[in-house]
Amino acid sequence: MSKRNPLSAWTKLLKRTLVPGRARRRPWASAGLVRSRRNEEGDWIAGVAMGTAGARRYRLYRPPGVALGEKLPLLVMLHGCGQDANAFADSTRMNRIARQHRFLVLYPEQDRLSNVQGCWNWYETRNGRARGEMTLIMKAIDQVCLLYGVDRERIAVAGMSAGGSMAALLATHEPARFKAVIMHSGIPPGTASSTASAFQAMRGHRGTAPLVVTHAQTTGSWPALMVIHGGRDSVVAASNGQAAVTMWADAAHATAGNSRSLQRGKRYPMSVTDFSKGRRLIATFVEIRHLAHAWSGGAKGEPYSDALGPDASRLAWAFASRQFGAGEQSAA
Repeated sequence: MSKRNPLSAWTKLLKRTLVPGRARRRPWASAGLVRSRRNEEGDWIAGVAMGTAGARRYRLYRPPGVALGEKLPLLVMLHGCGQDANAFADSTRMNRIARQHRFLVLYPEQDRLSNVQGCWNWYETRNGRARGEMTLIMKAIDQVCLLYGVDRERIAVAGMSAGGSMAALLATHEPARFKAVIMHSGIPPGTASSTASAFQAMRGHRGTAPLVVTHAQTTGSWPALMVIHGGRDSVVAASNGQAAVTMWADAAHATAGNSRSLQRGKRYPMSVTDFSKGRRLIATFVEIRHLAHAWSGGAKGEPYSDALGPDASRLAWAFASRQFGAGEQSAA
């Protein structure tokens, strides 16, 4: 009997369990400033980051009226499998929030030649592939910082599914570069190191290695983590969300506060738990029992999006902005 191919099995699982329909592929605009096709005010800018690991295209949203010399916060958004930068912007509607609150949004895009499903290869840590992709994402961030007036002291990274896993991994490798990381429906760093182990991790069958964090980092440069995960996620087991906040909290010797139940209107209720060390917020866990594998509160009708969930985009920005301003506040 032939051996089962883990990559094939994982690909079949994704096709079977993700929301039907491939993300729409749209042509990239030529270099320069491009008006957003979503009728939002501001600039929708195309760019490319290059390095020894290849090249990755990206999109940058810049709100209107940015003055010469003005420095704005930056939120880096890493899409999930089956998506591209445009589709992720559509699903999350983060550009609308960026226009309201005046920050930049960077959407690096995975190359389909590097992963046929468009997934970030966060789990390929043994062969260096994950490191190469992290380097390219950091090059995109550096390029945007140089060209478009980013406040380097106010940068956060967020992602969905494979993008969430990559966001958390990136933050552990470059903690001084980020004030906050938001992992939506992802898998924590140290849970997988190959395709086969990633497949096991998705099912919740892998333990997570502890983080090695210095005291100086946890009292200064270590970014706060927000985890958002659905209780009905059949693609990435919800146990991964709990594992991520536990790992983050244990590394900093943080303790959990009382969980609080929140609900707005007819949206799904959520349970929110903060983990703190003294007055410093280390991690926040947002559990949404009725949510499957989709961006919570995303645009209606978009793939990988559930409009009935709490607005994850607003939760993410509120969490990041609090770390930018007064890092000791809660993310409620």
